[in-house]
Amino acid sequence: MPAPEYSLPDVLERMYHNQLALEAALMELTLLVESQGHAEVGDNIRTALDAIGENAGHINQGLARLKSQGTA
Repeated sequence: MPAPEYSLPDVLERMYHNQLALEAALMELTLLVESQGHAEVGDNIRTALDAIGENAGHINQGLARLKSQGTA
């Protein structure tokens, strides 16, 4: 039986995908800012992106657990 369209794992997975898209967009802006000579701003953004990336790993693991619990 397929999961409902608005199940908790589905909603969280979409939020996770949005987070990845925002991370990619911020990286593009970072590269632009750095190319204009604003290295310090770029470093600050990269620090924030590191946190986003680390959190994305935890979110992905949590999603995997939720999905496996739903099929057990």
